[in-house]
Amino acid sequence: MQLILIGVVLIISIAVIFTVQNAGIVTVIFLAWKFDLSLALLLLSAFVCGVVVTFLASIPSRLRKNRVVAEQCRIIKDLGESVVRDQELTKPTKFVQ
Repeated sequence: MQLILIGVVLIISIAVIFTVQNAGIVTVIFLAWKFDLSLALLLLSAFVCGVVVTFLASIPSRLRKNRVVAEQCRIIKDLGESVVRDQELTKPTKFVQ
């Protein structure tokens, strides 16, 4: 977990340094719109959009994995209960003479 946190902090730091060093004004033309804005703002917003799209793209696989884990937990619980029942059935009986 700490390794992931370090990686995230490193990537964000590199992105911020890159955007600060590229702070000039650029013209962005998209369809019928034309914008003059800071390259740093453009790069930072593109980075944030990439993070959001990546997160949204990972949601289906996370949900699928959670469903599989829940099914496996249910199977493990059922098997545990089955083992307990089998152990109770195979206990030696005491005969009184």
